[in-house]
Amino acid sequence: MADTQTQSAEALFEKALEVADKHLSAAAAEAGPLADYVVVAMIETAVNRAVDVAGHADIVDMLRDLATQIESDMDDEDDLEEDDA
Repeated sequence: MADTQTQSAEALFEKALEVADKHLSAAAAEAGPLADYVVVAMIETAVNRAVDVAGHADIVDMLRDLATQIESDMDDEDDLEEDDA
């Protein structure tokens, strides 16, 4: 039962990511030359809204996980650049 609930939660989150990406793309397109700023500003807006919904601790944990993923991606890119050199 727990495995089914986990799969359902993951599927719902994936759908939520699709919806968020669609709206982010639309906002960036609408913003024209301000698109890069809008994309970054939406991070702050989303985090503030998420804190209202899920609470500070959950969002801090999520952001730490996200930061770890970003750092890992940077390390992977650095490794690729070194291999190309």
